Amino acid sequence: MSSYILAIDQGTSSSRAMVFDTNGRPLGLGQQEFKQHFPADGWVEHDATQIWATTLSSCRAALQKAALNADEIRCIGITNQRETTVLWDRASGEPIYNAIVWQDRRTSAYCKALEDQGLAQGIQEKTGLLIDPYFSATKIRWILEHVKDARVRAEAGELAFGTIDSFLLWHLTGGRSHFTDATNASRTLLYNIHTQQWDQELLRQFEIPESLLPEVKDCADEFGDCDADLFGAAIPITGMIGDQQAAAFAQGCFSRGQAKSTYGTGCFLLVNTGDEVIKSGSRLLSTVAYRLEGKTSYAIEGSIFMAGATMQWIRDGLKLIGDAAESETLAASTGDDLSVYLVPAFTGLGAPYWDADARGAIYGLTRDTGIKEIVTAALLSVCYQTKDLMMAIAADGVTLSSFRVDGGMANNNYMLQKLADLLNCEVHRPVVAETTALGAAFLAGLHTGFYPSLEAIAGQWQCETVFTPAMDAAIEAGLSVTALHNHFIFDDPPVYFKHIGGHGEPAPLPAGVQAVWDALNTFPA
Repeated sequence: MSSYILAIDQGTSSSRAMVFDTNGRPLGLGQQEFKQHFPADGWVEHDATQIWATTLSSCRAALQKAALNADEIRCIGITNQRETTVLWDRASGEPIYNAIVWQDRRTSAYCKALEDQGLAQGIQEKTGLLIDPYFSATKIRWILEHVKDARVRAEAGELAFGTIDSFLLWHLTGGRSHFTDATNASRTLLYNIHTQQWDQELLRQFEIPESLLPEVKDCADEFGDCDADLFGAAIPITGMIGDQQAAAFAQGCFSRGQAKSTYGTGCFLLVNTGDEVIKSGSRLLSTVAYRLEGKTSYAIEGSIFMAGATMQWIRDGLKLIGDAAESETLAASTGDDLSVYLVPAFTGLGAPYWDADARGAIYGLTRDTGIKEIVTAALLSVCYQTKDLMMAIAADGVTLSSFRVDGGMANNNYMLQKLADLLNCEVHRPVVAETTALGAAFLAGLHTGFYPSLEAIAGQWQCETVFTPAMDAAIEAGLSVTALHNHFIFDDPPVYFKHIGGHGEPAPLPAGVQAVWDALNTFPA
């Protein structure tokens, strides 16, 4: 029997595909970036045909790099950028408009009008979501209202809607499958997370014909076989899940209180709440974590719109760095008395503020401010926003039992140490960082018997690095922290200083210093 899984990870800035073996080890990777379109202030679009083309080529590249044929692949799993909305012609499969991306804010005025009508509470109770341009419903309505003949064609059954998972599935199966899973459905603002059905009242409120919508399935299910001519064999597609839920699944967040935070284009912090739907009083989201064999597990989520995208702006917009990896060295050379703060509200603010009209700002600039200060402020902005989410989660009465991180920014040791210090908790980074793709692979494999149980999947998780709060390490060792800063900001290599003091017998002090040193594991030797 085939011993490999192909996982499709279609993200906001690139399409990726990975081949995994039975131990969850990646064997081949294909990845292609695609163009971001910004036609107006607050508008963000993708060319859905380009998304399909880059996904297809990435799959073929992953198979080639793994030196495998399609008949050696047991199944395919799909994970995707959520909320991003596509409407396409059922006959041709061609989109009728660009995909409107989750970051897009063009429907903010309409959302405000809905709130003014007093609809927010009822919508939140059904969907777990807030009224915001982030979600799919208002994007669908915008396309129906602004694309010629779109509403007429939709009501005639000629058009189909989907988040990116559904659009890819349609093309992988030659138009035979129009499905989504419960996690992606729960991000549309049209899906009742309690009844696990498309909600008729919400469809009427948003003026969306039900004929547009895909059938909702479990995350591990039969989604159809891909066309044999795409890869050389008809491979069953047996897993589908939104990218943030996929990351939580790969991180083994199967028990209440287990949390993960993904630092990709945005930052998304999910905490498993078991079979309980938490109605947040702190403007967080209640959402589906996963659904297996008809049983739903829920999560509470905080969404930050700009994380890696902020560093992309630093690199491509301001051209302060040539590569995101440079940010770690620059930040490590910046003193802890940094007075510069960056608010990355380029497309508004997500949780817990949900301010669609907010815009970015940099505060505290002086004549001494240079590249490294701005880069450091950008990194720290992600930590501060995560702290906001953690405070909101605590206010909702949810206690975390573990905190695991992933995503491209999770490779930055400086940021993760600052995160541990600011949150005052351990931050765990896994051995396998490609968690979104791995989560899709786990689900696909779970359905086919590739993995026997959730316990078996959880057992595959391995920690690479634990980032421990430096202050805690000193205090536990009986030391006093008197200063934490960089004395020689112009030194190359930079030198970082932690001032500590202790009282009592001298013998225990070296052990305490060693404990602090072990905690400060961010800086290069």
